[in-house]
Amino acid sequence: MTDVQTKPGETAEQAQRAFRKVRLCRVISDKMEKTVVVEFQDLKSHPLYKKVLKHRVRFKAHDESNACKVGDLVRIMETRPISKEKRWRVVEIVEKAR
Repeated sequence: MTDVQTKPGETAEQAQRAFRKVRLCRVISDKMEKTVVVEFQDLKSHPLYKKVLKHRVRFKAHDESNACKVGDLVRIMETRPISKEKRWRVVEIVEKAR
C-alpha cells in the first residue's frame, strides 16, 4: 500500500480521499436514471493574447437518489469508473434551483 500521512483522528481512507478532485457545478440535464449532466465553468487566460475566456466542461455524474434537478448547484467528487462516461459522483446539493 501507499504511505499516506494522516491527521490525528483521521483514517487512511479519509486521507486518500483528500486527493480526489472536487468541483462545484450546475446541473444542466437530469433525463437519465441515476445520472445527471453537470457543467463546470472556469475562467482561463489565452496563453498568447491574454484574453480571459470562459472554459466550460461537461461531466456525467452519478446521482444515487435521483434528487438533483436542472439548475441545482451541486458538489461532485472524482470516483472510480461507474460506466463508460461516468467518473464523478454527486456529493451534495449545495443550492436548489428556484
